[in-house]
Amino acid sequence: MLEVSKLSAGYGAIPILHGISLAIGEGESVGILGHNGMGKTTLLRTLIGALRATGGTVRLNGQDITRYAPHARARLGMAYVPQGREIFPALSVMDNLRMGLVKTGERDLRSIDALLEDFPRLKSLLDRAGGSLSGGEQQLLALARALAGKPTLLLLDEPTEGIQPSIIEEIAHTLALLRERMKLAIVLVEQNLEFIAAVSERVVVIKRGQIGGEVPREHLGDLQIMSQYTGVHG
Repeated sequence: MLEVSKLSAGYGAIPILHGISLAIGEGESVGILGHNGMGKTTLLRTLIGALRATGGTVRLNGQDITRYAPHARARLGMAYVPQGREIFPALSVMDNLRMGLVKTGERDLRSIDALLEDFPRLKSLLDRAGGSLSGGEQQLLALARALAGKPTLLLLDEPTEGIQPSIIEEIAHTLALLRERMKLAIVLVEQNLEFIAAVSERVVVIKRGQIGGEVPREHLGDLQIMSQYTGVHG
């Protein structure tokens, strides 16, 4: 589904990514680990088109989208939940979810009703302003809004940051269900080793803007071994 070949990007004259190559299949979940400043968020921002690639290619379902704008990539099935969530704080939860329908042009709100079955915690909050929710509730809202557009590829940046353990478990469970049902591919940047192991089928490590290796699948459940591979502690 997603093919990244020799991808380079940076900020002005400062290069961050140096020839990243990565392939992700339909319905596959891939975790990205690495220390701060190694290029994880830069990779996601380049994949969604918020940051221009300075070299290499990005292909989605065989189509070269390297120069596509973010809205064009969204129409092709990509969705991005950035670090910090970036919901619309003054809008109600329902209106935030309606914003998720914009890229599809869909007006039938029954799709939101169906979506809420996977996010039952939001059902009683529909009339509340997004900014009044707890951090965990805002993360659920950001995730639900991204999924309202029925993406085939979901990019997640630090979804567990600053939220309570019960909602972290809820998000992991929901992602597993949706990935199986929707054949949703996921690229997950995360520092929480337990969460990334629960959600990902494989984990790659970024070091200084390059792929520095991959954690063998049989080691994903062993957080001590994972920390040795990545230098990140859960």
